[in-house]
Amino acid sequence: MATVNVYLTFNGNCKEAFDFYKSVFGGEYPYIGTFGEMPPMDGKEISEEDKNKIMHVSLPISKETMLMGSDTGGDWASKITMGNNFSVSINADSREEADKLFDGLSQGGHITMALEDTFWGAYFGMFTDKFGINWMVNYDDPSKMQHS
Repeated sequence: MATVNVYLTFNGNCKEAFDFYKSVFGGEYPYIGTFGEMPPMDGKEISEEDKNKIMHVSLPISKETMLMGSDTGGDWASKITMGNNFSVSINADSREEADKLFDGLSQGGHITMALEDTFWGAYFGMFTDKFGINWMVNYDDPSKMQHS
């Protein structure tokens, strides 16, 4: 079965953002590489400014899910709109896990909807983290689910 992974693009602070996410989720990076580590490409020189930017990083969140990201640079940097074009949706296995992830990831950010029981039977909340990324945290509480 297919899995959904989210790819986040940053303008120079990808490593800082992923170190933050790693501090909340735990785990290790199976891969993290910079643009300066890339092999040379037909006559294209990487600027000194972009050499230390992240070309790709991945962070396993569960057996099925990987959070991936990179920085952008050069001509692409001016085209990036940070954090408003998607949300990362997390389905937690318990209320406790939902609270832990929501509280950890929302530190320094802006909560748009606090975690609360919803009319559809979930424990749900939304926020934008301190890096401008939109998140939704959801726990489908079996004791609150409406039966038809």
